[in-house]
Amino acid sequence: MQKQGLGLRWLLVGSLITNTGISFIWPLTTIYMHEYLHETLTAAGIVLFINSVVMIFGNYVGGALFDRWQPYRTILLGISINVVSAIALTFFHGWPSYAILLIILSFGNGIVGTSINAFATLVTSRRTSFVFNVLYFMSNLGLVIGTLVVGVILPFGIEYIFAFASLLFVIFWFVAFFRFNVATDKKRRKNKQNVTRLNAATRNRILSLLAVFIVSWIAYEQWQSNISTFMVHHGMTVQDYTFVWTFNAIVIVVFQPVLTIFDNWLFQHIRTRLNAGFLLFGLSFVVLIFAHDYWQFLLAMGILTLGEILAFPGVSTYVDSAVLEDQRGKYQGIVNAGASFGRAVGPLIGAQIIERTSYHALFVSSILGLLIFLIGFNIFSQIRSRDQDNQAGEK
Repeated sequence: MQKQGLGLRWLLVGSLITNTGISFIWPLTTIYMHEYLHETLTAAGIVLFINSVVMIFGNYVGGALFDRWQPYRTILLGISINVVSAIALTFFHGWPSYAILLIILSFGNGIVGTSINAFATLVTSRRTSFVFNVLYFMSNLGLVIGTLVVGVILPFGIEYIFAFASLLFVIFWFVAFFRFNVATDKKRRKNKQNVTRLNAATRNRILSLLAVFIVSWIAYEQWQSNISTFMVHHGMTVQDYTFVWTFNAIVIVVFQPVLTIFDNWLFQHIRTRLNAGFLLFGLSFVVLIFAHDYWQFLLAMGILTLGEILAFPGVSTYVDSAVLEDQRGKYQGIVNAGASFGRAVGPLIGAQIIERTSYHALFVSSILGLLIFLIGFNIFSQIRSRDQDNQAGEK
């Protein structure tokens, strides 16, 4: 029997569980393939790239099924794929079964990620912007918990990691089975006479915003890959680099909840929020250009993280507010696919720029890319604003 609305707490519980389970598996990919399976780093990189591409496909499929099939069955399908592949990994984690099952898990995770974002638009008790803010906090909290627990479980054997992840996915399946079967009543209705014009007008705004979003993820991925080497070149240790990510988690845990206090203002000034977030992204790379001491790298990460918590949930909020009821799944899938694409190509693009030029050229390229596409987004937004003003004048 369908419920009238999805409870926010169950969506947050689901996000926490699935992100904790996923964080048991993904961070170990390179280390496990290289140290345990004795495959090359290149092979590990290829597997990770394929995983990202497959996740993009999963994001798209998840969005399409959410809109055209049924949200409830879509998320159960995605979780079921995760459960089956994680259980299989518990028993078959040699080569090449590990890589094959990981790719299947990627597809399921793509469906689940898009479904969770799309279900966020169905929560009736809170504004969608509030839901995306808290959802982003819970997903990061799950990643922090997962990476901390992995270090405790891994010495007992890799199979225990996969078994524990399987257990978490099973728990999420039951949560979704009992709590996610909700009616998809419209929370927001559009004037049908303006559907064609509205879709045409919003397309450029959404695409220009997604371009900024993808560039920001490409820049963000430099911290995951190439900046670690840059820090070592400046005399810092691997432990120093790992603490940078601990600092990232601390900033998110401290400041993300603060945004919920100002949710009304942030929603009413969504463009200001997005501009501030992406400009902070660019500013963090300005700091990196001049960084030599460890505190400067921490400062750059702190600025980047503040930009992240402003911009990333803001993108989902902006897109949801712009599209029609029956397009929510599709466009949340596109948002997730944009993030997956940035994660896939980011390390490769960064490595190519560094090898052909320098780290500083990479940082400057990141700044210029963000600014150029951010200007494009604001231009399209201004065009839309003028159109609305003209229509109001005519009336």
